[in-house]
Amino acid sequence: MPIPKNDPTYPIQNRKKGPLKYERKDQKQQPVEQEVLHSNERPNVSAVYGVGPEPSGLSGKLRRFAFEHGENEFSHWIPLILADRVNAIEGILDDIKHAKFPNIIKEKGWPAQWKHDKKGLITKLAIFTTITAGTIWLLVRKKNK
Repeated sequence: MPIPKNDPTYPIQNRKKGPLKYERKDQKQQPVEQEVLHSNERPNVSAVYGVGPEPSGLSGKLRRFAFEHGENEFSHWIPLILADRVNAIEGILDDIKHAKFPNIIKEKGWPAQWKHDKKGLITKLAIFTTITAGTIWLLVRKKNK
């Protein structure tokens, strides 16, 4: 029985013939003009991809490390999550370096939450304060021992 040309399972059915090639003859490859991180489970870059800032700094190193590992491993996903947090801090430091001081309270939406959900904001700030104070207390206690 001939396989239809539009059958999406066609490459999967023929895996025994060798490695899959992710090519489409009717679609041109978007030019790669900057570093594009892609899964090591794919032999090449997707034909079309999103373009953002190139990975840089510590967050870029974490992302490069993550893409050396398969998508089914924690060593792929945990560094990506950590890289997002590190990138947020790098962004704040970059803003400060360029004399643009971020209004973190407004950016977090605390004025709106104060207006519409005071109890939730107070709970959130209490939890944050408790965790921060506990962490500082543990660090100071460790140094004193």
